[in-house]
Amino acid sequence: MALLIKGGRIITATDDYVADIYCEGETITRIDKSIDAASLKKNDVEVIDASGKYVFPGFIDPHVHIYLPFMGSFAIDDYESASKAALAGGTTTLIEMICPGPTDEPFAAFETWKSKAEGISAMDYTFHMSVVRFEAAVREQFKQIVDAGVASFKVFLAYKGALDLSDESLFAMMQMAKKLGVIVTAHCENAEAVDAMQKLLLAEGKTGPEWHGPSRPPAVEASGVNHICTFASLTGAHVYTVHTSCEDAVRQAEAARSRGVKVWIESVAPHLVLDETYAARPNFEGAKYVMSPPLREKKNQQVLWNGLASRSISTVGTDHAPFRFADQKVMGKDAFTKIPNGIATIQERVDLVHTYGVVPGKISLQAMVDSCSTKVAEIFGMYPKKGAIQVGSDADLVVYDPEFRGTFSQADSLSKVDYCAYEGWERRGRASVVTLRGEVQARDGKFVGTTGRGQFVAREPTHG
Repeated sequence: MALLIKGGRIITATDDYVADIYCEGETITRIDKSIDAASLKKNDVEVIDASGKYVFPGFIDPHVHIYLPFMGSFAIDDYESASKAALAGGTTTLIEMICPGPTDEPFAAFETWKSKAEGISAMDYTFHMSVVRFEAAVREQFKQIVDAGVASFKVFLAYKGALDLSDESLFAMMQMAKKLGVIVTAHCENAEAVDAMQKLLLAEGKTGPEWHGPSRPPAVEASGVNHICTFASLTGAHVYTVHTSCEDAVRQAEAARSRGVKVWIESVAPHLVLDETYAARPNFEGAKYVMSPPLREKKNQQVLWNGLASRSISTVGTDHAPFRFADQKVMGKDAFTKIPNGIATIQERVDLVHTYGVVPGKISLQAMVDSCSTKVAEIFGMYPKKGAIQVGSDADLVVYDPEFRGTFSQADSLSKVDYCAYEGWERRGRASVVTLRGEVQARDGKFVGTTGRGQFVAREPTHG
């Protein structure tokens, strides 16, 4: 069925205007000041009245975890629940982190992660390929993964003995990334420092979730940013610092950029609105707010918002890593090091950015669209197929009602997580209609579409 969206205020990363959008064959085929449905000479045109509402390009989450093994358990969402939740919140495409174990074969891991989405996801998806081993015997597999459409790698400068790479392997991997034109996304901490701090705190009997943050302070994250940027300078590879949480880390990336390093900065929604006091909540409630890097002092939030406003910080993701409180977070009851890391935010991201960023004037609507959609598509090789409202772009569109008033609640969540980190918070604005390649998939916070409609987005490397 064709789709006509009438009278909406179209907001892109650069523009703000009122027009009608006509979509046919999964793409945007016409944008005009006024399009008369009768003139289209088609009997099967769905008309959506967007008067008084914004029309955004479909939002893209650059950083999620869905299939995620952890200490014998797994993140609780699957592609059905996660994609429904994302679409309800206005996100139409996601990039998942493939996180194999240190002995897994890379290409087999890619196939495993992809199989979890195929025929199940209600939204489009693609991947970052984590590199947790890089001996000569497996290097050809990473070239095959790039040929299969994955144009970004992921490295962890944390998690000693599990996911971290040696500097020798890191250097070799970044040389390959430069040659292939692949961008390297990086979890920037210092594995040795975190390991030492964790052991020290546990030995002192400091076992609760409130000690997670002190075990990996801002200096540790800043050290990791400096480390990846140094290797980027040596190899010429392009890098992207994921879930950048604090001023120290942002300043390291900005300083490297001023020296000519090609580095992009990602923030995530939890760091924009939550602070370290949440992880210190009594009766183990703080475990709900354990993520890495940890929640920081509140003063860092303004640094992140300012960076988004100036576009020094490029993107807003979620680092969605969904673990239930009742039977998964409690794995760390006796030691914070065993608490599954993650705060589920895949459904809430867009409304959090609008409510706590746009409404109080911290960032503009254009910065919201750029950071939550367009810049993600540009950095990761999907633009203008994704992240744009242009003729020829995928008809991924969000009709957004800025007048909606409500609260965030676990009762409204389509994720399988048993709590909402933002329970009872004010919510201003909501996606009223969400389309994926021209088909309505969500209305007013409810999934109304087709599971399995999502497609793998194959990407060409763009960072040569």
